[in-house]
Amino acid sequence: MSTANGNGTTPLLDRRDERVRHAEGIGGAISAFIDRVRSGDLGSLPVIVGLVIIWTVFQTLNPVFLAPNNLVNLLFDCSTVGIISLGIVCILMLGEIDLSVGSVSGFASAMVGVLWVNQGWPVGLAILAAMFFGALIGLLYAFLFNKFGMPSFVSTLAGLLAVLGLQLYFLGSTGSINLPYGSALVNFGQTLVMPDWVAYALVALAGLAIFMTGYRTAARRREAGLSAPSIGGLALKALLVTVVLEGVAVYLNTDRGVPWMFGLFVSLAIGMNYALTRTRWGRMMHAVGGNREAARRAGINVRFIYTTAFVACSVLAATGGILAAARLASSSQQAGTGDVNLNAIAAAVIGGTSLFGGRGSAYSALLGIIVIQSIASGLTLLDLSSSLRYMITGAVLAIAVIVDSLARRSRVSHGRA
Repeated sequence: MSTANGNGTTPLLDRRDERVRHAEGIGGAISAFIDRVRSGDLGSLPVIVGLVIIWTVFQTLNPVFLAPNNLVNLLFDCSTVGIISLGIVCILMLGEIDLSVGSVSGFASAMVGVLWVNQGWPVGLAILAAMFFGALIGLLYAFLFNKFGMPSFVSTLAGLLAVLGLQLYFLGSTGSINLPYGSALVNFGQTLVMPDWVAYALVALAGLAIFMTGYRTAARRREAGLSAPSIGGLALKALLVTVVLEGVAVYLNTDRGVPWMFGLFVSLAIGMNYALTRTRWGRMMHAVGGNREAARRAGINVRFIYTTAFVACSVLAATGGILAAARLASSSQQAGTGDVNLNAIAAAVIGGTSLFGGRGSAYSALLGIIVIQSIASGLTLLDLSSSLRYMITGAVLAIAVIVDSLARRSRVSHGRA
């Protein structure tokens, strides 16, 4: 046991107080960030650095790349696959995979087209039916996994083929259904943008939420005797984020403005981030992804966690498919095919979600899909072959996995040290 020093305190308490003092102020925040990076906790740093490099290269090659009109189009295009990628984050956090998200999104778009246009259903009811179908698919995957131990790779691969067949059957010989131009759904996917004041107000609210969340977390850490950032450091962080995002909003508002569809995507990402980091369900997700058997022995309902993850993934895939139909103003046999699956999975991994389970963030889908769509947009503006897009995206994905593996190894070695 440690003995008291001349001041009547123990060396252990002295070291703890020193850590608390060290974490206060801007210098402490910087030191804590450097310590996290050295320990292998890179967070979103690699993808942000990569995004800056990509934007710099494409802007140098074509000054139109960062023009507000092109960025608005980029945000529209990010939203559909980005929402699908949010569901992939849930699955990857458990160390599983869903290969059928593209097919589920395509069939959801087909359901909306057939029920709304051909059958005369109200559009809201058609959307709910498509999302309900997504939930049923997720429940089926969870049942096969929990009941029979079927690997998610196999069950979702089978689902990819089966749901694709349903999509072709549902659309019939026509193969494509045009959605009504001028309808609220199509306008939402193609033209609707936020009024300027709404965009500015939402950014200000986001900055306030960052500060309040950090303040409550810091207060709880201080009560527990742990190191915590200072109020000044939290305020500076929130201010910097607010200023940067307000600048982006001002720049986009010089053209059409911030798309409502991108606002929906960001709102879903914020909601999922809150669920993963601030709720009991989120803590159980991390625990099961880190060590399933340890989580089971700790009393966590592992089957329930897998069920919620599969259902969330399929519902978000259906939602992305509905928005893709709105973006294209049509439901077709090509919806959900091509590189939708690959981009949704790649976005989550590139953004920082670990393939090994137990670690991930909803914001990784947001950052990852911006990287992928930036590559696609830049190459399109340069009038280069789409083959380059696949090769570059593949290279970026490989680099992201390598960085994740090295960071994971660094965290293990740091923990042993």
